[in-house]
Amino acid sequence: MATVYKSLTGSSVRSASTNGVPIKKNRQRVLILSSRGVTSRQRHLLNDLYSLLPHSRKDAKLDTKTKLYQLNELADLYNCNNVLFFEARKGKDLYIWMSKAPNGPTVKCHMQNLHTTSELHFPGNCLRGSRPLLSFDATFNSSPHLVLIKELLTHIFGVPKGARKTKPFVDHIMGFTLADGKIWIRCFEIRESAVSKSAAHSQPGEEAEKELIAVGEKGETKINLIEIGPRFLLTPIVILESSFGGPVIYENKEFVSPNQVRSELRLSKAGKYNHRAEQQIERKAKKGDLGLRTGRARPNGELEDRVLFA
Repeated sequence: MATVYKSLTGSSVRSASTNGVPIKKNRQRVLILSSRGVTSRQRHLLNDLYSLLPHSRKDAKLDTKTKLYQLNELADLYNCNNVLFFEARKGKDLYIWMSKAPNGPTVKCHMQNLHTTSELHFPGNCLRGSRPLLSFDATFNSSPHLVLIKELLTHIFGVPKGARKTKPFVDHIMGFTLADGKIWIRCFEIRESAVSKSAAHSQPGEEAEKELIAVGEKGETKINLIEIGPRFLLTPIVILESSFGGPVIYENKEFVSPNQVRSELRLSKAGKYNHRAEQQIERKAKKGDLGLRTGRARPNGELEDRVLFA
């Protein structure tokens, strides 16, 4: 059967090419790997993304954090033209590198508020190996760097038709929303259920906001979006012209490093301690002047008996 299928598809491709219609194939493969020092939650998130992207290839951890140009050689070795690299720092911060190997560009983002599929306990589910629908916010078309990020996200999370380990089903949707300068990524299941006669004849205001009623050949069906996870948000930091190197073509001036945030918190706590210590020193000095401290005699005043009747 496989031979018959290949022969039929080959004949259809040849017929389309002879008719003068160019056939454009989407050949995208993603290499997913992380650095040393990732936590268990970050590792589970990587596994969730690997299960959602059937056209991806997972590799072992990268030993270095400075020679990232070696990822281009790994991508060439595994025949991948997209790289998704998770860089962990200090066991607290997680940075994600998205690159088009081997010529670029490269986007570096800071990942926050990550939640894996297992810890969310959502009732939704999707078929393993199915293709997702990608939904982008209209704000992505407002500036050139957002258009570039949108195109790169499309190449990485958009599963091409006929890719490795894919199934001919579309049963979930990935939403990319831009708010507060951050990219919010969520994944939903597309669940379709039959509508009863009483619900079909009810008023539109009685339906939920996220429920759609579609009329098909077999009758009316209700489509719901149920979140399945994972859930995380990305803060763009810089965009490099080439793959893991080259000049900086965009830099987010509003981004504050988490190290600086922690440093300011420590300085604020130290300032409170210093103020409290100064108050204690002033209190001790005032008590010493009044002679209220133990072990120190109070000086004789002019109106005391021992001075007046001396």
